[in-house]
Amino acid sequence: MIKASAVLLSVKNLKTYYPIKRGILSRTVGYIKAVDGVNLEIYQGETLGLVGESGCGKSSMGRTIVRLEKPMEGSIVFNNEDIAAYSNKRMGGIRTDLQIIFQDPYSSLNPKKRVYDILAEPLKVHKIVPDDKIPEEVDRLLDAVELPKNFKNRYPNQFSGGQRQRIGIARALALKPKLIVCDEPVSALDVSTQAQVLNLLKDLQEKLNLTYLFIAHGLGAVKYISDRIAVMYLGKIVEIASTDEIFKNPRHPYTKALLSAYPVPNPYMRNRKKIILEGDVPSPANPPKGCRFHTRCKFARKNICNEKVPGLKQVKGVKGEHLSACFFHDAF
Repeated sequence: MIKASAVLLSVKNLKTYYPIKRGILSRTVGYIKAVDGVNLEIYQGETLGLVGESGCGKSSMGRTIVRLEKPMEGSIVFNNEDIAAYSNKRMGGIRTDLQIIFQDPYSSLNPKKRVYDILAEPLKVHKIVPDDKIPEEVDRLLDAVELPKNFKNRYPNQFSGGQRQRIGIARALALKPKLIVCDEPVSALDVSTQAQVLNLLKDLQEKLNLTYLFIAHGLGAVKYISDRIAVMYLGKIVEIASTDEIFKNPRHPYTKALLSAYPVPNPYMRNRKKIILEGDVPSPANPPKGCRFHTRCKFARKNICNEKVPGLKQVKGVKGEHLSACFFHDAF
């Protein structure tokens, strides 16, 4: 874990709500609380994994951090600047340091443009290199993601999913960023291609001193690439610790349930006990009071879990950072 490194990005009380509109006049009648009061730090040079069920707010949080979504409340301190309230024009100077890799590589690439034009555009807009050096820089980017240089004359529909994702990674690298949000970058790929892309991301991180926020619901990929892991449930972070600590010593009931569903390639553990969560995930438009997880938690206690909101607190008896948002994590 890279605890001693400088904090590159700090998120405090971050809230991202999406309005629910109804009626002829499209009046706002409520909000989808996708991200609801998140506090998080990402250290220089590390990979922070962000996991949770679909719909828990992972992607909304990643998009908010790079300011593709505007937060309703809270701060996003990146490189000692609070960018939460920056206008789109002012964000232009920050874009070179903050980039994102999208889940679907095909929909994120313009099908009418050749690979050369896709990679050259950010170089031109942000004046990363002189115009006469752009062809050389495009070749360098393709080489960095292990694609042949002659691919630059092709269109996105002429590539496989894994190759398209490599082009997406090359585009993110074009501006020489400090932080890259990887929004489920391997979930749309087959298993063998996933491994290749993950290895590529790790190699690039080492060579270029990159920092990643790696968003995924596949625990295998997160375990392989992450230094620390943050677990998200219904818009809130419920546990944060090093990767080894999360997998060996999970303390929040939701994290325990997630890990029990994770397939382990060990025949002696095929009969291990599974934790089956009862009930459905509550609506983010009307989340339960108190602990968000209490409606599905077998350890929940009345008049405490359904009334009070647990904050992230250090787990007792554990060396290093291990935060859990549970009133009773020391009881089990």
